[in-house]
Amino acid sequence: MYKNVLVPVVLDHTRAVEKAIDVAKLLADAGAAVTLLHVVEIIPDYVSQYIPPDLAQTRRHEVDAALGRIAAGVPGGKVAVETGRAGHEIVRRAKESGCDCIVIASHAPELADILLGSTANYVVRHAACAVHVLR
Repeated sequence: MYKNVLVPVVLDHTRAVEKAIDVAKLLADAGAAVTLLHVVEIIPDYVSQYIPPDLAQTRRHEVDAALGRIAAGVPGGKVAVETGRAGHEIVRRAKESGCDCIVIASHAPELADILLGSTANYVVRHAACAVHVLR
């Protein structure tokens, strides 16, 4: 069905990641690219001054390695790590990579985001491709 699928991944949410990958596998054509994307949020300046300078780089390498292990079990699996605001980076990456589908998990909504999680909501509203939202 799809040839280039993007799966945003939050490594702390293992069950959601597994569900999203399972759905991406079902939606992907044979030989499709499935990119697992983790977005590292920007640390505000007033906080970053208290964090050791190499911590961010170390964490990025850890995330890359963890994504690599997960992607190894996904046919056509690739890894991408971006820094920024999650919704913006997901939409940007999908557009730049020519993705035709995004499979994104959404957390249980709070009052501020009644229908979808705020990141999933942003992606649904701004992505130029199909978006499959999982609960």
